[in-house]
Amino acid sequence: MNVVPEKLTAKDFATDQEVRWCPGCGDYAILRGVQNALALIGAKKENTVFVSGIGCAARFPYYVATYGFHTIHGRAPAVATGVKLANPELDVWVVGGDGDMLSIGGNHLMHVVRRNVDLQLLILNNEIYGLTKGQYSPTSRAGTKSPSTPMGSVEQPVSALVYALGSNARFIARSIDSLQKHMPEVLKRAHAHKGTSVVEILQNCIVYNDDVFADITERSIASDRQLQCEHGKPLLFGKDKNKGLRMNTQTLSLETVTVGENGVTEADVIVHDEKNRVLATLLAALEPPMPVALGVIYCDPAPSYETGVMAQVDAAKAKAPNPQLNGLLRAGYTWTRS
Repeated sequence: MNVVPEKLTAKDFATDQEVRWCPGCGDYAILRGVQNALALIGAKKENTVFVSGIGCAARFPYYVATYGFHTIHGRAPAVATGVKLANPELDVWVVGGDGDMLSIGGNHLMHVVRRNVDLQLLILNNEIYGLTKGQYSPTSRAGTKSPSTPMGSVEQPVSALVYALGSNARFIARSIDSLQKHMPEVLKRAHAHKGTSVVEILQNCIVYNDDVFADITERSIASDRQLQCEHGKPLLFGKDKNKGLRMNTQTLSLETVTVGENGVTEADVIVHDEKNRVLATLLAALEPPMPVALGVIYCDPAPSYETGVMAQVDAAKAKAPNPQLNGLLRAGYTWTRS
């Protein structure tokens, strides 16, 4: 008798733990979006692992009814790599904030991305350190006033997705905490990608950096500031979808145009090609007043890290099908102490 596995819902991925973030925090919406995505992809609890570091976002493993590791500051990608190598069949997700991933964890992020370990890496970006009471973070904009920069930050921020591309990422995408229909679909694409999938989720910190993304999310301007990238479709935006992006061949940069004005037609608008790394770099770097690119910005698969490692393990086993530890210890150069 064949037993059909029960299809799990988003609620099935909720734990009995009290969810403890500040009221109104964007983490609640992201948690809901992740749980919806797990149901959407048909995830199995016993085959799924969430790994986190330190920070507000790092509480995720407590609130998702799967296996999980709450690790140390910035090292979640390294721990997740170990999990994936120990059991390549596991579905591994990494969750961290912009401070966790891009400050002390920047080096670990770079290496997991360049190695292309098959996992989903979510960067929850609120442009501030929330857990430690509002200090500026690597993604904070110049001029950000915080307890650690009372006169305003004089540093230029890190772009999470441009950094990922610079580390040879094969998949980058972006969503927003409030886009509850959009986020699960983006995470579904990230999960389908074999290799490291880097997803930046813009998140509001209602206590220490409230409305930092208002220039993107405010309803009255959202249609002009949010560009939904879809492979093979023109990069159009705006309430009437009559605005688009065109390549300025003189400056080699993207510029906005309005279809129907100054002789501009839809044929002048760039068609999104998610395998085009140059276009992806330009899109990832867009910021207001230009529209911010959302959805899958770049996807060009390559062999994953654990696939290569396991192939080497299999090759080594084939050369020595019955290895003996005693013989290994005495092989090669040895010496005896008198």
